[in-house]
Amino acid sequence: METIFDWVSVLAFSGLIVLFLNRSAMDNPPDRLFHYLPPAVGFAVVNYLGNDGHEVAAWLIFVSILVYIWLILKPFKKS
Repeated sequence: METIFDWVSVLAFSGLIVLFLNRSAMDNPPDRLFHYLPPAVGFAVVNYLGNDGHEVAAWLIFVSILVYIWLILKPFKKS
């Protein structure tokens, strides 16, 4: 945990895990397990690119992952 990308990736992935666990406890979850694969892999890519010196690409991918989560997973949708 040396760079900002380490912290951002771990914190965002932790939020994704909490969303998944919350949804998996529902009787009829609005999403499936495979919906969580792109952001999970994306956070690993963001961490790798950020630590490798490609900060702009890492931030662009990070923002696109957040857009994906907002549009596809809808974390603040009332159930």
